[in-house]
Amino acid sequence: MTTNKTPDLRSYDVILINTSAGKDSQAMLDELVHQADELGIPRTKLVAVHCDLGRVEWAGTRDLAERQVKHYGLRFEVVSRPQGDLLTQIEGRGMWPSSTARYCTSDHKRGQVRPLMTRLADEFRAVHGKDAQIRILNCMGLRAEESPARAKKVAFRFDEKASNGRRHVDEYLPIHEWTTEQVWARIKATGVEHHRAYDLGMGRLSCVFCIFAPKNALLIAGSHNRPLLSQYVAVEKKIHHTFRKDTTIESIEIELNSGKVDLKALVAAAKDDHGCWNM
Repeated sequence: MTTNKTPDLRSYDVILINTSAGKDSQAMLDELVHQADELGIPRTKLVAVHCDLGRVEWAGTRDLAERQVKHYGLRFEVVSRPQGDLLTQIEGRGMWPSSTARYCTSDHKRGQVRPLMTRLADEFRAVHGKDAQIRILNCMGLRAEESPARAKKVAFRFDEKASNGRRHVDEYLPIHEWTTEQVWARIKATGVEHHRAYDLGMGRLSCVFCIFAPKNALLIAGSHNRPLLSQYVAVEKKIHHTFRKDTTIESIEIELNSGKVDLKALVAAAKDDHGCWNM
């Protein structure tokens, strides 16, 4: 159910900010703090959560997310899948995620944030009574420019699946209509550190080897994460299921090993694609 693109932040008990330490969540973080300050909302109502993906994400990502959040003096929470990281899950399932089976998102991100919502609801009830229902605004940095699928999303909606008698949850995409140029302009204006992966030529900060990433991005990521790339190749061989239909992860390693990859050219090309992966 859609409502309004600009929710009243003052009507929520917790403004939950999902941060990957990537450029979009970084810009969103600053925007939400700015909006809250203008409305006189105490920063204690803003809670940032990072879904720790372990070895499959760029080194230092969790620590950077914490530094970005602490810059604003906000509460910082970390969640992760107790059963192991994504590569472990892929090996156990015998299949890579796909556009129709995005368990990487459901199991390692959305599925881990909801228990935090439960904990926040418990904290709220401890103060306001056992029958009190917390109102949570769940904020994410998804942007329409990133992909056709994300362009179709509504910026503000009631999240029925995340809501129950203990909590009312609305989903909000504060920078849904922002361009990549606006995102970087905001980050530069804040002076807050951004992730080095962008300086290496990556358009997005997701898993190091995302199934939706273009080949050039996989080559750039692979050149800077060779041990992890070898682990991915080993899993691909073990489960006999290719990384995706048009690309094996082994082919990325083979191409890098050939010594014929021009990283400078790849980085230059990456600056023109705005990180628009088909997600």
